[in-house]
Amino acid sequence: MAGKKYIDIQEGNKMPIVGLGTWQCTNEEELVNALDVALEIGYRHIDTAYAYGNEQIIGKVLKKWFDSGKLKREDLFITTKLPLFAIKADKVEEMIKASLKSLDVDYVDLYLIHFPVYMKLNDGEIFSRSEKTYETEVTDHLAVWKKMEEQVRAGRTKAIGVSNFNIRQIDRILKNSEIKPANLQVELHVQLQQRELVKFCQDNGVSVTAYSPLGSPGYNKFLESFGKPVKPIPDLINDLSIKKIAKKHEKTNAQVLLRYTMQRNVAVIPKSINPNRLKENFDVFDFSLDEDDVKIINDMEVGEAARVCDCMLFPGLEKNVEFPFPR
Repeated sequence: MAGKKYIDIQEGNKMPIVGLGTWQCTNEEELVNALDVALEIGYRHIDTAYAYGNEQIIGKVLKKWFDSGKLKREDLFITTKLPLFAIKADKVEEMIKASLKSLDVDYVDLYLIHFPVYMKLNDGEIFSRSEKTYETEVTDHLAVWKKMEEQVRAGRTKAIGVSNFNIRQIDRILKNSEIKPANLQVELHVQLQQRELVKFCQDNGVSVTAYSPLGSPGYNKFLESFGKPVKPIPDLINDLSIKKIAKKHEKTNAQVLLRYTMQRNVAVIPKSINPNRLKENFDVFDFSLDEDDVKIINDMEVGEAARVCDCMLFPGLEKNVEFPFPR
């Protein structure tokens, strides 16, 4: 028994259903080691963003693998994103070129608008330790999208999409675009299942990628590093129902969490730098959850209260009319 290893995205392009998330991976030695291990294991989908500050490190590792002949560029699926401070039509080409230079590649496979709200930097930083409120502007999504389409035509990216957008925002782009969004990347896990959003996307030919599919257990450490108050984080890994299902299948709790989302035809991009966890997160193709398992996990849905990445790290964004999450 083998689960499907790819999901279809637009125009015949395929995305590996399991990828490596790299948010919060900025230590060069740790990230280099993690990427080397992941590529040896068989990961072929790498997710990054300009805002993560690690594209250049990833680029160095990829060049090493390409130069060695172990991998060709076409073997990999690379995603990166247009940052919040550049969500303007006149910034799209400049920023994708900057990402391509850092990644040391001629194209990416998927380029996403990272968030639907344009924000100005605080003290020149994306993640600021300042207590100041971030200033925002109303973003012309359609003007930005036209520039995103130009990047496909120019060969800088094979596909384009959005991240953290809601149904209303995606629908507007769908109805006013020549090249449709190929993918939505959004926080999604067993307590935040995003059923309506996923159904809307899949019904309209937009594939979905789940970030924080394990519930982002390290998020509070990230908040603390910027002097921000911590928040309740759902402990999905140690949930008793998940443990029981894992024991039944002789799999780990994390593997059950990932498998559930994958069986919804949603890609997962768990982040880890630990070699054992990297292997564990990829070893999810030899079992399936049955109807009883799925029903139990379906009933774990909490909804909006279980959202971890609510962007309160950027105070002021929530006041913008295009803030995508319920307030």
